[in-house]
Amino acid sequence: MEEFMEGFVTDWLNLALRCLHVIVAIAWIGESFYFVALDNSLKPPTDPNARRRGVFGDFWHVHGGGFYHMQKYSVAPQDMPENLHWSFWPSYTTWMSGFGLFLVLYLLSPSTYLIDKNVLDMGPVVAVSAALGFLMAGWIVYDSLCRLLGTNDKLLGICVGIYVLVAAFIACHVFSGRAAYLITGAMIATIMSANVFFVIIPGQRKMVAAMLKGETPNAIYGKRGKQRSVHNTYFTLPVVFAMLSNHYAMTYTHKYNWLILVLIMLAGALIRQFFVMRHRGQVLWYMPVAGLVLVLGAFAWTMPAPTVAVAQAAGAPTIKVADIQPIIQQRCATCHSAHPTMMGSAPAGVLLDTPAEIKLNAQRVHQQAVTLKAMPLGNVTQMTDAERQKVAAWFAGGAVE
Repeated sequence: MEEFMEGFVTDWLNLALRCLHVIVAIAWIGESFYFVALDNSLKPPTDPNARRRGVFGDFWHVHGGGFYHMQKYSVAPQDMPENLHWSFWPSYTTWMSGFGLFLVLYLLSPSTYLIDKNVLDMGPVVAVSAALGFLMAGWIVYDSLCRLLGTNDKLLGICVGIYVLVAAFIACHVFSGRAAYLITGAMIATIMSANVFFVIIPGQRKMVAAMLKGETPNAIYGKRGKQRSVHNTYFTLPVVFAMLSNHYAMTYTHKYNWLILVLIMLAGALIRQFFVMRHRGQVLWYMPVAGLVLVLGAFAWTMPAPTVAVAQAAGAPTIKVADIQPIIQQRCATCHSAHPTMMGSAPAGVLLDTPAEIKLNAQRVHQQAVTLKAMPLGNVTQMTDAERQKVAAWFAGGAVE
């Protein structure tokens, strides 16, 4: 009962943090996308008075039954409003809620979620330390690249892309596939939020302070802030995929899962580039088409082939659900049960207590336990290859009840 209550509380904490994370992430992404679109849509003002006031560019649009006239000043306006909006809390709360969710799900259950002994045999303390170190190292290396290469944007972009590829490769050879995808995404998300906290906002504060004093602000703050903002907008869609990837085992269980991750992230960056250029008045259709080709390539690459066990099952004796039920009860029903012992509720609502429930979920059981070998998570219940072969033979024989 104590284990059940602990799992129940964890599930509710998971739900609360997940809802908070999604809400604030939507706010951050929406605000970021809006300002990127606005910045790329600005045109030099035609009004001479506006130019004299320091207006760099303006943009008219209609929404919600009214007209909006957006203006960007290259210098501080004569009458600086007291309620100047600073865009940082959506970023900070997204990272904090995401880290809280990572803590509850992954760091508190490293043997289940972080460790795959087939990838790297390590203890829970080492796994947790490695995960935290991965996030910190991600920011340190990225920030060092930005400071080393300065405003050489093309070379920096190439180096950052290579760094993400290397990070994905390392993560997929240290952690379980599911954790590797999430940790790679969390590393990039940490970089995004750290960009706001350490570079963008401090630089803006220094620029505003100088303008209010009538001084010319150091242009480096604006250049750095712009550079980091551009990086953040291209990071966004790759991070969204990494955060959602735990639902799609066919990607992170693949032999070359790190390359699948990189392909889909690159597709996201290309699609984002299409919208950025579209706001500038350039419609480059080859970018989303290239992104779609990469996704379709990943789809084709991850498509499962018939296994040896299925091919041999045709001549084998008929295996019934009663023959595999002990395996399911021992290896799967610890979680997938009306009264699970390892968590508060059955994941995805899949119950495997009775023969009828096992047959009903035969396709899911076969896909997760045999084809992908994604379940049990981290193989925490130590399902053997022989047991997986028996489940495969049962499924190939028609999942007989």
